[in-house]
Amino acid sequence: MKTSLFLSKNAYLRRPKFGFYMLAVVKIAGQQFKVKAGDSLYVPHIEGKAGDSVEFSDVLVTSEGKDFLSGSGVKAVVKAEILNDLVKGEKVIAFKMKRRKGFRKKHGHRTQYTHLKITAIA
Repeated sequence: MKTSLFLSKNAYLRRPKFGFYMLAVVKIAGQQFKVKAGDSLYVPHIEGKAGDSVEFSDVLVTSEGKDFLSGSGVKAVVKAEILNDLVKGEKVIAFKMKRRKGFRKKHGHRTQYTHLKITAIA
C-alpha cells in the first residue's frame, strides 16, 4: 500500500486511527450517515430486534485510501448489528400561545431511534 509523503514522514499519523480505512456514506431511513467499520450510531427507528443484523444497500459514496467511488459505480453494502431496537430521544415541547386571548397549546414528543453498530463495509 502506497502512503502519501505527509503520512510517511509523521509516525503519529501512521497509527491505525489515522491510517487508511474504508469509509462510506449510506442512506438510512431517509438520512445520510458517514460510517466506517466499528462505528456506533443512532438512526431513526428501523424494524428489527436487538441482536439482529441488517444490511443497507443504498450506499452513495465509498472511499478506501485514495480510491473514491460515487454515483452508479458504487456496489458496496453496509452491514450492521442492532444493539438496541428502541431508544427514545430528548423530549421536545412545542408550546403555542396568543397573548391576551386565553389561547395555549402544549404538544410534545420524544423521537424514537435505533442504536446500530457497523460491522462491515463490503
